[in-house]
Amino acid sequence: QVQLVESGGGLVQAGGSLRLSCAASGLTFSSYTMGWFRQAPGKEREFVTAISRSGGTTYSADSVKGRFTISRVNAKNTVYLQMNSLKPEDTAVYHCAAGQAGLVGRTVAGSYESYDYWGQGTQVTVSS
Repeated sequence: QVQLVESGGGLVQAGGSLRLSCAASGLTFSSYTMGWFRQAPGKEREFVTAISRSGGTTYSADSVKGRFTISRVNAKNTVYLQMNSLKPEDTAVYHCAAGQAGLVGRTVAGSYESYDYWGQGTQVTVSS
C-alpha cells in the first residue's frame, strides 16, 4: 500500500525558513514525479512545485520562485521542500503527491489531477 508521510511543518516568523520532508513507501519511488501542493482555508488547492523522476527538471509556481526549492533523494525515498523568505500568505496545509507516469510540462505537472497518491499534509503557519 502506497503511503506518503509529510513532516517538518510548524510555526515560523515572516522572513524565516522551514524544510518539509515527504517520505514515501509502497512504491518504486524513482518511477514517480513528485509534487507539492498547498491549500489554505477557504481557498483552492494550489500547485507549489514539482520535480521529475531523476531530479533533473523542476517546475514552480511564480509565487514561490526564488524562495522555495524542491529536491529529492531517491535512495532515501524522500522529497524535500526548502522554504525561505516565508510570507504570511504561504500559510497553508502542504501536501506531497506522487504521479505514476512521468509528468512532462508545467501544465501537466502543475495539475492535481495528474497525481495518483497524496500525503495527509503538514500545517505551515507564517506569522507577520
